[in-house]
Amino acid sequence: MELNTSHTFTKQLPADKNLNNTRRQVLGACYSYVQPKKTANPKLIHTAKHFANSIGISEKMLTSEDFLKVITGNQLLQNTTPYAMCYGGHQFGNWAGQLGDGRAINLTDIIHDNKKWTLQLKGAGETPYSRSADGLAVLRSSIREYLCSEAMHYLGVPTTRALSLALTGDQVLRDVLYNGNPAYEKGAIVCRVAPSFLRFGSYEILTARKDYTTLKTLVDYTITHHFPEIANRNKADYLTFFQAVCNKTLNMIIHWQRVGFVHGVMNTDNMSVLGLTIDYGPYGWLEGFDYDWTPNTTDSEHKRYRFGNQPNISLWNLLQLANALYPLIEDAEALEIILNEYNTQFHHKYQQMMKAKLGLTSYNENDTELIKNLEANLHLSETDMTIFFRSLASYSKNDNINLKAILNPIKEAFYKPEEITGEIKKRWETWLQTYINRLAEEPYTDTERTSAMNGINPKYVLRNYMAQLAIEAADKEEYQLVDELYTLLQKPYEEQPEHQKWFAKRPEWARHKIGCSMLSCSS
Repeated sequence: MELNTSHTFTKQLPADKNLNNTRRQVLGACYSYVQPKKTANPKLIHTAKHFANSIGISEKMLTSEDFLKVITGNQLLQNTTPYAMCYGGHQFGNWAGQLGDGRAINLTDIIHDNKKWTLQLKGAGETPYSRSADGLAVLRSSIREYLCSEAMHYLGVPTTRALSLALTGDQVLRDVLYNGNPAYEKGAIVCRVAPSFLRFGSYEILTARKDYTTLKTLVDYTITHHFPEIANRNKADYLTFFQAVCNKTLNMIIHWQRVGFVHGVMNTDNMSVLGLTIDYGPYGWLEGFDYDWTPNTTDSEHKRYRFGNQPNISLWNLLQLANALYPLIEDAEALEIILNEYNTQFHHKYQQMMKAKLGLTSYNENDTELIKNLEANLHLSETDMTIFFRSLASYSKNDNINLKAILNPIKEAFYKPEEITGEIKKRWETWLQTYINRLAEEPYTDTERTSAMNGINPKYVLRNYMAQLAIEAADKEEYQLVDELYTLLQKPYEEQPEHQKWFAKRPEWARHKIGCSMLSCSS
């Protein structure tokens, strides 16, 4: 299999001089050379054909034996030297020191249509950064990462991509809930793809070690290859670089809040410097709209990474990046100004995003209150976020308000319709009357507004129970549901009547089921 490979990362950044694949502290280097572990009996489950074609991998290549060998670690691309990246990070607010690619191995960079992409195998074996782990991944987490990466892309959310999903033929021991009950699971590998897998922690580790020479080398490399619009390499340009990372991060977080995505583990080592959603572990989409919801069992007590706190955590993480870059900038006030502006810009862009979800384009001084009251109402009784916003487009600015029927367009969003009585019902009726009156101010027709709302409020998202059904079927060697969900999620804003069954609230059986409501970092 021939691809147009590039080796800028390994040629332009310092390598670990120790070539032994042993767990250790790696100093003065951005990566370590490492070989993927050969797998016992690899089998291809699914490939992202459209994406593959866009990065120069033809359908013929995808079906070749060489492709299967490469994306399962059994064969290297010609003249390539795989490597694992060194980085640190703050985990749950505490500095964790060196972390690194403990179960990810970068195969190479490829260039297609003047764009550079890094091919990375997740679950391909141990590296110097694996600590006490085996560097492997299991089928359940691999299906979740594969489907979610592509689902997020088609939702318009900045993300890493997934090229392939394959079984290894090996058994992997995992303790799903960290409760002392490990069991063997099917091993799997996802080939992940991104312009770069550099994280906030890539810079943090160097500053923590006072390795400012390597820090400057890495920042200069990042600017040259990923922020070429920044011309020079001086203190002012490093400040511009930080501003650009803030802007990209803000854009990503706004999209997360728009579609109701909760990452679950926003440690600084899981934050892409390119503003991409990265490292799909215990993620989830909101079922009921709830600021306090987190899908991560590890975070269930303190809820640091809950839905409503994601904007605050992104700012906290950016502060850690600012601290890492400070030795190159030496201007705390300038960095603080950017961080304060980030906070201001978030509130502004969040209001813009919410107005778009409501189909509002004109200015009204009461819109902030309208949004605030809506979010309060959504917490009164469990209300499905996706169904609610998609159904809201059914209202017309020419509606003759009939209180008896005013709730009908959104009634399917309520998990417990019997609760929508008394004061709760009155508050919803009041809000909907205000909303319909507000729609009357809009210059666009209902048809135009509905089209715009349906272009920002998805009809289909990868709910955890959907992914779990695909996992359970795949565990029985039935992969049709993986393909069905992959196809469905390529067009999340379209009606797709043949897939209408997926436009539904989470089933009651999934409310407390492992994999549907309870997830851990175990993979």
